[in-house]
Amino acid sequence: MNKYELCVVVSAKVEDDVRAAEIEKCKGYIERFGGQVTNVDDWGKKRLAYDIQHMKEGFYYFIQFDADATAPAQIESNVRLMENVIRFLCVKQEA
Repeated sequence: MNKYELCVVVSAKVEDDVRAAEIEKCKGYIERFGGQVTNVDDWGKKRLAYDIQHMKEGFYYFIQFDADATAPAQIESNVRLMENVIRFLCVKQEA
């Protein structure tokens, strides 16, 4: 099992319960594809470096998880389809 981190930027235009549901959905994708969530960091609302879809701010979440090497591609393909996620990035953490 490798260690990964998934960074998700959720739209600032959605309500708190919708935002929480989006993060739960991300965690569900990780578990569905054989991963185990180890930590979730909520950085809150931050200013974006540049406008994305006419938005200047977004909510940042960092999800650390352990998974096999094939899981990140499957997770990314599902997160890409999520409507309220404006940016995401999954990286492998060094040992």
